[in-house]
Amino acid sequence: MSSIYDELRLALHVIWTRRWLALGVAWGVCVLGWLVVSQIPSRYESRARVFVQMQQILPASMNGAQPDSGRDLDHIRQTLVSAVNLEKVVRGTDLAMTVASDRDVADRVAGLMQNIKVTPQGDNLFEITTTQPSPKLARTVTQKLIDIFVETNLAGDRTQTQSSLRFLDAQLAARQTQLADAEAKRADFQNRYLGSLPGTGSVADRIGASRQQMAQVDGDLGAAQSALAAVQGQLASTPASIAGTGPAAGLGPARARVAAINGQLADARARGYTENHPDVVALRAQLVQATAAAHGEPMTGAAAGGTPNPLYLSLQSMKADKEATVASLRIRKAQLQGDLDQLAAKLAVDPQVAAEQGRIERDYQVLRDQYDQLLTQREQINLRGAAQSQTDQVKFSVIDPPTTPHTPAAPNRLLLLTGVLLAGLAAGVGSAFGMGQLRQTFATAPKLERAAGMPVLGAIGEMVTRAQADARAKRLRLFAGGVGALAAAYALLIGVEFLQRGMAA
Repeated sequence: MSSIYDELRLALHVIWTRRWLALGVAWGVCVLGWLVVSQIPSRYESRARVFVQMQQILPASMNGAQPDSGRDLDHIRQTLVSAVNLEKVVRGTDLAMTVASDRDVADRVAGLMQNIKVTPQGDNLFEITTTQPSPKLARTVTQKLIDIFVETNLAGDRTQTQSSLRFLDAQLAARQTQLADAEAKRADFQNRYLGSLPGTGSVADRIGASRQQMAQVDGDLGAAQSALAAVQGQLASTPASIAGTGPAAGLGPARARVAAINGQLADARARGYTENHPDVVALRAQLVQATAAAHGEPMTGAAAGGTPNPLYLSLQSMKADKEATVASLRIRKAQLQGDLDQLAAKLAVDPQVAAEQGRIERDYQVLRDQYDQLLTQREQINLRGAAQSQTDQVKFSVIDPPTTPHTPAAPNRLLLLTGVLLAGLAAGVGSAFGMGQLRQTFATAPKLERAAGMPVLGAIGEMVTRAQADARAKRLRLFAGGVGALAAAYALLIGVEFLQRGMAA
């Protein structure tokens, strides 16, 4: 333990004997270090927190796409610091006084991209951090960025909606003209070739539908003929009159048929059928035939000693109905067969009819689908525009307004100035100690004894005269003044730093 103490005393003696060297090195290191620290520009940070929420007042199907909040918020974060917005910031703040050309503006925009950070702090919360040489400029840049984004959000979506509506209106007008031409070609082709063939689609589809309907008409005609034959058989075995008492005039079958048809016509008109309705037209045709037959029919009575048979009259009416049904089915079959024969003759003369009809139908369907799709999109965009006129698509709220920093975020000058002072003192002490090691002396007798290997008989202390003592005291006061001046310079720099902070704020 005593050896360590002795070594420490020797080291302190070496440093003290070269104290002027230590003081000079400390001054040099501190001056250079403080000069470097003073050249480092201050960086002030202004922070603001904003809340961004996408307004989904319409269903996803009305918006034309599935909502993706993460993608929308990333898009907002990127556009917030886009080059266009940053250029507006440069031209709208004090940075405009530092630019003289477009190249300078581009340089300032590139610098802002590096000095502005948008950090998410949740699903819809962002923190905007702006770093600038002065606190006022940092706050101004942050506020200007928020104002530009809000202004762009209010006007941009509505402008885009109006442009989209104008484009869709022009496209709809063009498609409507093309669709009208296609419909005219389609109608002309149907009048020339297809006639009254049932069904829709190509020629082959129409022919197939006609043949299918003809097969159905054949089946109905066979059933109607069978029913007519059954009614005729029953009518042949049924007497026209039955024995009764008292003479009474009655109606024959033809007149009964006229009465039944008149009842059916009255029932049809009661249902609201017009005179052009197919059922009414058919009943009127049957009434004309029945009326003609009733004119030549004699009145039945009780001369033969009987009364008209109601069953016979009912069978007569049923027979007339069945005959009319058979006649109408035969007419329909003849019409279908005639249309098919006419189309087959036209196809034989012009085999390209089927290809032409397919092309016309394809063109019409494509134009129709495009028109319907454009019309749907226009209605969706129009509805979105109406919604945007009542509310903003993006809800943008400033939670914490931009702050005005009072202390620079970088560099920490207090820490750097103190570090330079400590480094200067360490450099001075180290230089003095190192010089003592290079020019080694023997401060104590034991040290000389160890170095020489011979015993030291004694030591003579230094005799100092009064003049030497006064000179040493003067040098000591000068040394203390040098150390005090170094401490005063450090304190002065600290005071200047606090003063600059107050002036900047």
